[in-house]
Amino acid sequence: MRSEERSIVRPRMMSLVLALLVVGVVFLAQATAVEPLPSWNDSSARTAILEFVERTTTPGSPSFLEPAARIAVFDNDGTLWPETPLPFQAQFVVDELKRLEGDHPEWKENPAITAALAGDVTGVLRSGPGQGMMLLEATHAGMTVDEFNDRVRRWLDTARHPVWKRPYSDLAYQPMLEVLDLLRAHGFTPFIVSGGGADFMRVWAEEVYGIPPNQVIGSYGEVSYELRDDKPVLVKEGGIEMIDDREGKPVGIHRFIGRRPVACFGNSDGDQAMLEWTTIEHEPSFGLIVHHTDAVRESAYDADPKGTGKLVTALEAAPRRGWVVVDMARDWKVVFKLVDGAPQR
Repeated sequence: MRSEERSIVRPRMMSLVLALLVVGVVFLAQATAVEPLPSWNDSSARTAILEFVERTTTPGSPSFLEPAARIAVFDNDGTLWPETPLPFQAQFVVDELKRLEGDHPEWKENPAITAALAGDVTGVLRSGPGQGMMLLEATHAGMTVDEFNDRVRRWLDTARHPVWKRPYSDLAYQPMLEVLDLLRAHGFTPFIVSGGGADFMRVWAEEVYGIPPNQVIGSYGEVSYELRDDKPVLVKEGGIEMIDDREGKPVGIHRFIGRRPVACFGNSDGDQAMLEWTTIEHEPSFGLIVHHTDAVRESAYDADPKGTGKLVTALEAAPRRGWVVVDMARDWKVVFKLVDGAPQR
């Protein structure tokens, strides 16, 4: 081949090689691309979530929201992880009561504590929204916030769920973790708004959900400031300052966030007021209820739960309010978070 011909062929070959490389890269990217919400079945619930995110984050859309307005609120127990047979914080309190029982003979005069120690924690919780917080404060009054945080961490490191025999931190719902990731990827700020104790949740919420402590709203006990040995400390007192449940949830949102959310995720009648506050005469907005229908992989309950999580009035209101209802058995491919790349159930 003459030198003139070679000089023509070489650029053509280089162009062909580059074109093949580009095609290969595009093909590889398409082949390895992960669909959003991969642990969700192709259902109306999944579609509704994706459509809401798309229309509120696409510039030029009539429903476009500026990032500052993209506030999403999540209940915790029963929405992001299980609440059966007991809310996890209630199990923590029971374990703490047993650990400290010998140091507190006066507890024998407290009906709620004696009932909890006898195994009737569900009855205690059903007697009122503040009873769980009362038990928590009874076990930790006088303790500094840092000491309490250490107790929670030690419990999480060693305790195992009585049914699933796994660390509690491994029992987050994988489909809901994917919703959190999807929202964050599109500029939403997620908050936990739960009836559980804020101090309890703040210890682990960032590790489990990626939600930092300043984005966790919950029930609060009284706390005071002291100088101990010339060191500033916050001390947990025995009183209850705020119950962040039912009608208290919109109040907590107002106090600590300062604007109405545009997306709300819950699972029980305790979340109904928060769903209403998020969605009624407030567009664009989105409400979702996790309905526990999976007796095989998790639990099935609504009107008559064994413990907390009663779902009647919110479920009845869902069609009228336009709230999405997730059927856990039908809509979720897996329930619990991926551990070492594989789902537990």
